[in-house]
Amino acid sequence: MKQAQVEKLYEWIDQVSTSISESMNITYLEGVAEGLDVLFNGKPFADMEKDLQSTLNNELTRIKTDEFEKEEVRKSIQLAILKGMKGATQQQHLITPDSVAMFMGYLTSKLFEGKEELRLFDPACGTGNLLTSVMNQLDMKLSAYGSEVDQTLLQLALANANLQKNQIEFFHQDSLRPFLLEPVDFVLGDLPVGYYPDDIQAANYKLKAEEGHSYAHHLFIEQGLKYVQDGGYLMFMVPNFLFDGEQSKALQAFLREHAHIVGMLQLSDSLFKNEKHGKSILILQKKGKNAKPPKQALLVKLPSFKDPNAMSDIIAQMNQWFEEYKAAQ
Repeated sequence: MKQAQVEKLYEWIDQVSTSISESMNITYLEGVAEGLDVLFNGKPFADMEKDLQSTLNNELTRIKTDEFEKEEVRKSIQLAILKGMKGATQQQHLITPDSVAMFMGYLTSKLFEGKEELRLFDPACGTGNLLTSVMNQLDMKLSAYGSEVDQTLLQLALANANLQKNQIEFFHQDSLRPFLLEPVDFVLGDLPVGYYPDDIQAANYKLKAEEGHSYAHHLFIEQGLKYVQDGGYLMFMVPNFLFDGEQSKALQAFLREHAHIVGMLQLSDSLFKNEKHGKSILILQKKGKNAKPPKQALLVKLPSFKDPNAMSDIIAQMNQWFEEYKAAQ
């Protein structure tokens, strides 16, 4: 992957998105979504104004998507989305840090080493950054699914997947409602943290709150377990306080009944502006006939990804752990 290529494509996306957002009087982020669709189609849309169409036609002569690798495409789109999200205040409009997405890809490749096919599902896919980052690191036949309730984020996710030539089937819906989806091998996601406003829908979950709103991140874990097959794995980015405080006793009891905790890896505080917002990567395996709990769960406090020596030590220990875990399965 070449940084110069990432910058070249990012500058193109940025310029086009700015032109579109000004001409169509929409936000920069919506402009990015439109611009990526134009790039994928290879021509402007007929309902765009004539001046904008001619600007876009000129811009399209300057770029060829075939000259970029998947990861170069993903990173340049991510930069444009990050720029667009600086002005967005909504908590869910946050993107999984790149280093974390790459690390989750490494963990996925370890969990499914030797597998030739994999069906994976991200029920909170946002712009598709985490899902496509993990897919780009797997060397096997993939069937991928993603769900997102926010229309702009979903449009970005679809354009992201198209331009990276990653085949993903998307659902545009509230991800805590039922899906028309056969169980998958793997569920992953950077879970939205906070309360779920729909108490009627939450009532269908075992992890609903006794009173008041339920925690969305708890319901997503239960939903993930519903759509992964017996013995399948789940990997979520969760808040560090997941197992503390109210409602966590119910979560622990629920997980004891339905899953094995394979690992909990706390991310370095340096990734988060405020340690209250610190997160961990939780790895679960749904109970099933051949699913055995690990002798010892993988419990790690990760160093900063910017410290290569400490990181390579941890990776070596984790590789050893995975070897023993896989041998015992």
